[in-house]
Amino acid sequence: MVSVSRGRFYRARRGQVAYGYSIGIVCLEYFLPFIPGDVGNASTYDFPVLYREVEGATFDAIIQRQDPAMVPPIVEAARELARQGAKAMTSDCGYFGAYQREVACAVPFPVSLSSLLQAPLALTMLAPEQRLAVLVANGASLSDRLLERIGIVDTSRIVFRGLEDKPEFRKTVLDECGTLDADLVEQEVVDAALEVQSKHPEVGAILLECSDLPPYSAAVQAATGLPVFDWIGFINYVHQAVNAKPYTGFF
Repeated sequence: MVSVSRGRFYRARRGQVAYGYSIGIVCLEYFLPFIPGDVGNASTYDFPVLYREVEGATFDAIIQRQDPAMVPPIVEAARELARQGAKAMTSDCGYFGAYQREVACAVPFPVSLSSLLQAPLALTMLAPEQRLAVLVANGASLSDRLLERIGIVDTSRIVFRGLEDKPEFRKTVLDECGTLDADLVEQEVVDAALEVQSKHPEVGAILLECSDLPPYSAAVQAATGLPVFDWIGFINYVHQAVNAKPYTGFF
């Protein structure tokens, strides 16, 4: 008698319309072209991702005010990502970190709503006398509430640098003009990093908070000579945690 392996037996999940997603991403209502390397561009990843826009999650609601009234729609979007089979989730704006606790309590998988979650780890990697430079989209709205929600309670070794004073970045990312000159934005991001490095020579690494900044990580690293942590590296790290593959070596 021939035995039949059960290794290819599958069971459907009611309400799930597609399968194979690794990372779910909740998104702002945003008017911006997302280029390769951006969290919002699916071609950035070597694995399938699933996006869900959160109704009402505007620049004003999430970045400016971190409006507590946005908790229910963000949680519902997260639950929908779970229903559709995502294994972990993140967001396309670091200021979603203000909702980290509520979302992490609502879904059954790892949640990392802000690239800033990397800050404590990065600081641990540095010598005690070194500091971490963090480039953020809008320094004026970086609230203590947001930082506390993602586990940053001591900022003495962090140098925050907002990009709202950079004209091309502001026009594109904050004012949502609908166009992107990647060369100009890259130069502004590099300039900001160099300004921080010049003013604070004790900086030992750089963290890019904004989900639109990973396309410029290589240029920042080349200009400063410092390690650069960004959101895509973080997402890849989480993906590996929920999609572990056997190591086979080269033989």
